Amino acid sequence: MKIASLILGILGGIAGLIAATLALGVGGLGAAFDAEGAGTVIGLGWSAFLFALIAIVGGALAIAKPKVSGWMQLIACIGGLISISAFWTVSFILLLMGTIFAFVGAKQDKNIIAQNI
Repeated sequence: MKIASLILGILGGIAGLIAATLALGVGGLGAAFDAEGAGTVIGLGWSAFLFALIAIVGGALAIAKPKVSGWMQLIACIGGLISISAFWTVSFILLLMGTIFAFVGAKQDKNIIAQNI
């Protein structure tokens, strides 16, 4: 479960970076044509970029610290969805599955430790 969380977290983060880049592109295009609210779209694109980086770090921690990884992926999953909604759909699905696998992996570790005592 932890390896699945690692892979899904990193893939979700990479998809999030792509989505954030698309949102920044749309915001930049809007700013070029003086569209109202283009600055807001650019700001939300940068916040999505930050959430994508959090997702990648969370995915990388899946084997060593699965519970921390699960929380980081969940925060990135929800934060990115709030930031750029439709662009974040693929990342949302990948990160949500990675979060579930991370928490299941943490619970399996807890059960194994309890059985060994």
